[in-house]
Amino acid sequence: MSTQAMTLETHDDTVKDGIVLIDFWADWCGPCKQFAPVFEQASAKHEDITFTKVDTEDQQQLAARYGITSIPTLVAYRDGIPVFGQPGALPGPALEQLIEQVRALDMDQVKEQYAQALAAEQAKQQAQQEQAAPQRQGVRAGTDPAAF
Repeated sequence: MSTQAMTLETHDDTVKDGIVLIDFWADWCGPCKQFAPVFEQASAKHEDITFTKVDTEDQQQLAARYGITSIPTLVAYRDGIPVFGQPGALPGPALEQLIEQVRALDMDQVKEQYAQALAAEQAKQQAQQEQAAPQRQGVRAGTDPAAF
């Protein structure tokens, strides 16, 4: 399978099933051009994996969603869960090793850890929101009528 372009609109459907590798790149990036044939060769070898490329110049919102600050950056998903992300061009053997590691993951364990991490992040955000909310119980705050 050859690589396919990924956009903000196609992202969620693309990463939801199986193994997906995402190469964040730009046309002006030398290391991206060096990594491109390595990525393309792996896509031809591993037809059961979805290989996608995100042009960071064209898909700035998607790159921002990932917090991409250095390219190339490689991200791996398995069954809708991000399991790897790292900037830098990988040599062929390192990419093959990464693919084998992603294949070998115990997804039941990964899903459990991912759910725990999401719950912890949601609890953290909830606590931050509660701390940021004005303490209105019994205290009059200025002349705002909504503050009573």
